[in-house]
Amino acid sequence: MSTLDSTLPTEPTFSDLALPAALQAAVDELGFTTPSPIQARAIPALLSGRDITGVAQTGTGKTAAFGIPLLAAVGTDADVTRGHVQALVLTPTRELAMQVADAIESFATHLPGLRVLSVYGGAPYVPQQRALRDGVHVVVGTPGRVMDHMERGSLSLDGVRFLVLDEADEMLRMGFAEDVEKIFGQAPARRQVALFSATMPPAIRTVAETHLTDPVEITVSRQSSTVTNIDQSYAIVPFRHKVGSLVRVLATSDADATIVFTRTRAAAEEVGAALVERGVSAATISGDVAQKERERIVERLRSGALDVLVATDVAARGLDVDRIGLVVNFDIPREAEAYVHRIGRTGRAGRTGRALSFVTPHERGKLKHIERTIRAELTEIEIPSPKDVSEHRARRMLDAVATRRETGRLELYRAMLAERTADAGTDEVLDLAAALLALAVGDDGPRQRAEQEEFERQRAEARGGRTRETHRAERGDRDGDRTPRHPRADRRGVRDHDERPARQGVRRPAAGTRYRLAVGHTHGVQPRGIVGALTNEGGLTGGDIGKIDIFGNFSLVDITTPLDAATMDRIARAHVAGKQLRIAVDQGAPERRTPRGERRPAHAG
Repeated sequence: MSTLDSTLPTEPTFSDLALPAALQAAVDELGFTTPSPIQARAIPALLSGRDITGVAQTGTGKTAAFGIPLLAAVGTDADVTRGHVQALVLTPTRELAMQVADAIESFATHLPGLRVLSVYGGAPYVPQQRALRDGVHVVVGTPGRVMDHMERGSLSLDGVRFLVLDEADEMLRMGFAEDVEKIFGQAPARRQVALFSATMPPAIRTVAETHLTDPVEITVSRQSSTVTNIDQSYAIVPFRHKVGSLVRVLATSDADATIVFTRTRAAAEEVGAALVERGVSAATISGDVAQKERERIVERLRSGALDVLVATDVAARGLDVDRIGLVVNFDIPREAEAYVHRIGRTGRAGRTGRALSFVTPHERGKLKHIERTIRAELTEIEIPSPKDVSEHRARRMLDAVATRRETGRLELYRAMLAERTADAGTDEVLDLAAALLALAVGDDGPRQRAEQEEFERQRAEARGGRTRETHRAERGDRDGDRTPRHPRADRRGVRDHDERPARQGVRRPAAGTRYRLAVGHTHGVQPRGIVGALTNEGGLTGGDIGKIDIFGNFSLVDITTPLDAATMDRIARAHVAGKQLRIAVDQGAPERRTPRGERRPAHAG
């Protein structure tokens, strides 16, 4: 590997990077002015045609570091008219694939006709196949789904000229090494490659030495993540209750303005529309919003004509509005750096701010990672109830009474009340005042009571399951994210569990819930294939997956995160080694053997 001499200024701007005019215009519209360290070093190297290895965390700006040169390589008018795939970006998860695709599209707003497609497990094949058939220039996807499309003949890599391996260490940790090798093998020998990884262990260095040509090695450190003037908290919120929870948080907030962050453009648009339907003064900005419209929305936010802005990370770049008092992470970010960037939108100009993150029960590992990185512990809070909302509104109304009395012109209302209370006692007067206050804050009685009862039922259910979920998640953080154990330790654990005859009706407790999959040795399944299917089709993380035992015609896997019906259905329909997983909770058996009489299953820690 080599380094690259640079004639750039010590602190370059994007205008110093000699970007094509169309990309410079997009960068200007997104509010990018000064490139991050990884961008300042990677973009010139890639624009010059060099391969690179970038050691950088998510949140340091690496998507732009490879996305802008990628578009410079494939986005000329002549190239866009050719509808075949010219660039491929591999990511370890579907979530990251969607984020990267959104970001690349935001950089390509002045490249008419250029089409970007994200492909990943958990989504139907047919729309992806149709889009590939109609012509796509940039594909962003997970290795498993990319391989599936290659094997089905819907994706050809013959025309690929730019290949990116994003979060390479995570990809290899999840068991995608073989898929990555096959994909590189199918791509043309003459191609430009950018490899990004949070660390550079020997396995990643071997990939770089094998598939990259004299790469420039770029290493950037994490940025400071100290945030001292922001009150940081989180709430455990199941996904289906997020919108209702957000509405109640906004209804009880005293912040002048709020930014709500989502992971993807589609989610931002859905959340923004849901808020408007519920009477919230909200607007959405994403990569699809034109620059003039974006400026108009931001100006409304500054002036006080708009109270809530829903945005993606990319769309919120360069946004500086002093009156933002609350940041809500509707979707918790994947990396701590992104978290710091988001919450930094509040607490400006010497003010204090508040940041609240919605965390689903299975995302506690992400929360702990953020806490470790920022060296601070977030405070857990309860989401406000419908009763809390009514009380908050009533108190604000009562606080405004003195001012309204000073304003005067109350004769009409005094006369009406005097008429109604002429013969009333104290209790009747209080009942009248209470009814007027309830009507004023939107509490019409039965509906409000039903909403409160439903809220309390949901909270009781969540608390009832929280002990188990929290224990499983924390155990997953300790055990599931460790480096895989030595093979001898694995074999020893397998013997303890599977070679000793178990008593009838007694099973060794599993870490979480043990599931049975309808694939095994006879189908050619490997642990990496199972991990890939569970993470991409089921949306799980490596920390959610425990021990995997592979037998002749089936496999057993421990999953620390509870799976709902929709997730079970997606996983059940997924294919590994050409066979449907057909996942189900394992019912146990006194002893398990493979068809060949082998008592020792394959195992992945």
